[in-house]
Amino acid sequence: MRRPFPTLLALGLLLCAPLAALAFGLDDVARQAEQLAKKPYVAPVSQVPEYLTSLDYAHYREIRFRPEQALWRKEGLPFQLQFFHPGHHYTRPVRIHLIEQGRARPLPFRPEDFDYGSLPFEGRVPKDLGWAGFRIHTPLNAPGSMDEMAVFLGGTYFRALGQNMHYGLSARGVAIDTAEAKGEEFPAFTDFWIEQPATGSKKLTVLALMDSASLTGAYRFIIEPGPETVMQVEARLYARTGIRKLGLAPLTSMFLHGEATGNTFGDFRPEEHDSDGLLIHAASGEWLWRPLENAPQLRINRFTADHVRGFGLMQRDRNFDHYQDLAWRYEDRPSLWIEPMGDWDAGGVELVRLPSDNSTLDNVVAYFVPAQPLQAGQSLRLAWRMRWLKDDAGLPGGARVIATRLSTSNTERLPENQGVVRYVIDFAGGDLARLRAPGEVEAVSSLQGAGRIRSQRLEPNPHTQGWRLTLFVEPPSEGTAELRAFLKRGEAVLSETWSAAYPP
Repeated sequence: MRRPFPTLLALGLLLCAPLAALAFGLDDVARQAEQLAKKPYVAPVSQVPEYLTSLDYAHYREIRFRPEQALWRKEGLPFQLQFFHPGHHYTRPVRIHLIEQGRARPLPFRPEDFDYGSLPFEGRVPKDLGWAGFRIHTPLNAPGSMDEMAVFLGGTYFRALGQNMHYGLSARGVAIDTAEAKGEEFPAFTDFWIEQPATGSKKLTVLALMDSASLTGAYRFIIEPGPETVMQVEARLYARTGIRKLGLAPLTSMFLHGEATGNTFGDFRPEEHDSDGLLIHAASGEWLWRPLENAPQLRINRFTADHVRGFGLMQRDRNFDHYQDLAWRYEDRPSLWIEPMGDWDAGGVELVRLPSDNSTLDNVVAYFVPAQPLQAGQSLRLAWRMRWLKDDAGLPGGARVIATRLSTSNTERLPENQGVVRYVIDFAGGDLARLRAPGEVEAVSSLQGAGRIRSQRLEPNPHTQGWRLTLFVEPPSEGTAELRAFLKRGEAVLSETWSAAYPP
């Protein structure tokens, strides 16, 4: 007699198939994005009342979501959601939907979920206003606590934290024509679908629909909090029009002043920045480190990175003494590392810096630009992993640059320093701690463009257990000098490649 199990299993699969087909997911959002791209763009008209849009930041912050109304709080689930109220700069409300047992339903806006503080808005706020965005809470830092872990708010901006971190840099869904003369286009997420997590779940899934004049898109974020919070991102993009410069996986950060600038804008903090360098992992295996600076004018650098393995904006300096700020905790700001999943083909990583005298404004942007522009009617599928981390020591395979300092004066009145600028670069980590004898380590430096490297000096640094390289550079009378340097022992590369430009 044949056993009935295979027949029962097949019947079970047939019964489950219609349920699986009904489950709302990325394909459903992608169909909306694809159809939207075939229609003319309709610019949104804000329905947010003027008494909300005219609020300054301090008064907007008085509007607080009531924690007791957090979504999934009563169910005791491992994630909870709180929501942002439209107002101030957030004049384009978004629609939020919940996915429960595979089905999507809208989450209505409720003014009664908010405390308006001293603002006279009780009973005045429209009940169909919509949400500005949302924040995710989870037991990130201690069991039983509900710590804020991620925020989606404004345009396609979002940011996240790993354990024991404080908010710093942000990410965006996409960048269009950043730093182009015609002006940048800022797409926006118009809808979110958030999947209700199961009891004990370690991950949260968020879907998003994006719209703009040139591009639509569907996104899936699978978010896993921890010592470093990881986001698996999948995007499907649909071009309404041709896009000259498409920035993928864009990051935005702030750099006001640091160890190499000398200008603190009269502030008590020795340094102020959310990130201090751009790190790129090339397909060749080379790791490149570009320290950030507050550029005196718009600066754009393009680093060829065909089939790039990874890139990110890092906050390497974790020494409180270098910031001296008890409130803003710059030493605890996250780094953000992007790892393409699949081959992103030919292209480059672009770094944009804007001059700034305000530490509350982002003035640094980095993203990957494909070599082939996206044409009208074309679509693009891609995926990447985002790692919000505190220590990038495990990324490069050798020594890292831990400090870059620039000296433009000859205060020692030494003849050999006459007419030169000095870059002082500290390398540490990898094998450098055990290589201390003169001649064991060699520095390889190069310059492209105007100017020349007159000489260099390499010496052990007992304070860092690493090596210090000083480059004596004759600055260009006009044009720019592009400098690079790395350490090696014989034919073995010991460090990442340091990169800088003069003038900064």
